[in-house]
Amino acid sequence: MQKILTGAQVKELDANHVKITGQSSLKLMESAGQSFVNWFLDQGYSKEKKILIAVGAGNNGGDGLVIARLLVERQYQVRIIDCFGSIDRFSPDALSNFNLLPKSVQVVKLNPDIFKDYAILIDAYLGVGLRGELRESAIDTIQSLNLFQGVKISIDIPAGLPSEGVGNTELCFQANWTVTFEFPKLALLLPENTWIVGELIYAKIKVDAEAFDQMETSYYFLEKKDIPALHKHFTRFSYKGDLGKVLLIGGGPGKMGAIILSCKSAMRTGSGLVTCHIEESERAIIQTAVPEAMASWGLIANPEYYDALGIGPGWGTDNRLRQFQQLLEDFNKPMVIDADGINLLAKHEALLSQVPENSILTPHIGEFERLVGNCQGHLERLSKAKLFAMEHKLIIVLKGANTVVSLPDGKQIFNSSGTQYMATGGSGDVLTGMITSYLGMGYDPVNAALCGVYHHGLAGEIASKSKFRGTIASDIIDAIPETYSQLRIA
Repeated sequence: MQKILTGAQVKELDANHVKITGQSSLKLMESAGQSFVNWFLDQGYSKEKKILIAVGAGNNGGDGLVIARLLVERQYQVRIIDCFGSIDRFSPDALSNFNLLPKSVQVVKLNPDIFKDYAILIDAYLGVGLRGELRESAIDTIQSLNLFQGVKISIDIPAGLPSEGVGNTELCFQANWTVTFEFPKLALLLPENTWIVGELIYAKIKVDAEAFDQMETSYYFLEKKDIPALHKHFTRFSYKGDLGKVLLIGGGPGKMGAIILSCKSAMRTGSGLVTCHIEESERAIIQTAVPEAMASWGLIANPEYYDALGIGPGWGTDNRLRQFQQLLEDFNKPMVIDADGINLLAKHEALLSQVPENSILTPHIGEFERLVGNCQGHLERLSKAKLFAMEHKLIIVLKGANTVVSLPDGKQIFNSSGTQYMATGGSGDVLTGMITSYLGMGYDPVNAALCGVYHHGLAGEIASKSKFRGTIASDIIDAIPETYSQLRIA
């Protein structure tokens, strides 16, 4: 998995790369510029659209100068906005690239009047090196750049945004796109910064893996390439018992949709046998909606028969405490707890000590804060999730745009798959069924959580390609098989 480093560590990472590979820092800057240009060309922008690049004195400005040269070589019309003041202030690599600029590239002073006739503004002003409060001159520059009415693109991180913090929209460049290099900076993954970051793009520049090995962090980024190695593999002789017997508990009267979605998603994920434990009055609903599943009600006589349990979707909390306590007493393997299962833990904190180690809790933000108390922003949520997972030896899947999996060893893993079109009722119930399915197949709980989260997000991406805002939870379930095809998981 890709490490997520602080802004302060980026310079050290670059130095490690140069030392290990022998490649110059100037070549690394060239790679960054080329990676950005590759993405830019893929967007299909017409060469009739004129481009402004706001260039600062540091290495982010150097990236901008590389991009200017490469775009001019491809017949784009480019102007540089002077945000550096004097060439004496350039970093060595930025100065080298300034001297390589084609003579046709004009350097102009910042003035809103120059925005006329330009369609694209690229922000290469400050980058990840920002420390402390912005100078007044920097604030004036950013606010002037924000007056631009065309497409605004930031290189690596929007100017004014602290790499690990929450930005003030009035003091940060407000990008439509942010193209970040090698790994996402923490600030780019915080929901509070959405209106600053815009759409986030990850551009690889091939930093040597050994250079990352020397860096310490507790944050990681889960990518497509990580997933195949996390999966178990089955043979043609495998039968339904090998693929897991799972029990999903939930679905009170009027809320059967939640458990049906969990049940269907477990089946589509690959479970061999799925049983839904529901109210007896609702049994006809489940057997009609999901004929492949079995139904049970009343006393759960032998929970240890099942390879995995998933508890909570549509369950309700009234008159459920005793049943929950009994399950915690009778089932000693890791389980998945969602929705009303989490709400019961929040109401009865003593139950937490009975939850089997490495169980997986899958709260949305509201359920999480019922469990740990109110949080002042996402950074505090991340901190509390980490401490909660370590203290109780549980896995916390904090759902959101970049779902974060917090592990008992203190690691926190951000998911890279998913789309805003998954913000629809029942999406979380689908995830519960998927993670329970993997757990039932015998996956290590960490791998079950990570595979569930990634495949869930990827299924959402696939489903929404044609449906956009019309995507519903059932569409995500229907797309699960295609995730295996795309990842080449047999």
